[in-house]
Amino acid sequence: MSKNQEVKSPLNDIPFEQALKELEAIVRKLESGAGDLEGSINEYVRGTELKEFCLDKLKTARLKVESILKSQTGGQDSLALQPLDAKNS
Repeated sequence: MSKNQEVKSPLNDIPFEQALKELEAIVRKLESGAGDLEGSINEYVRGTELKEFCLDKLKTARLKVESILKSQTGGQDSLALQPLDAKNS
């Protein structure tokens, strides 16, 4: 099995942090221009899958946090999300 034929973990079997690290490694490799065309195409495809996976995980986490915040305020419509640094302003 060559380097370009490495077996990648199915996305459902890896945690968010591992997916993000793999995505970052792919971006670095593609930006460096290392590798052949076919391998780069395969890396690009895997990278787009990882990107969508990570975005979906982040969206799910955000919805969970919003749900927790709403439950803590009794479901009031006055809930407003603010950037984390807004407290220091």
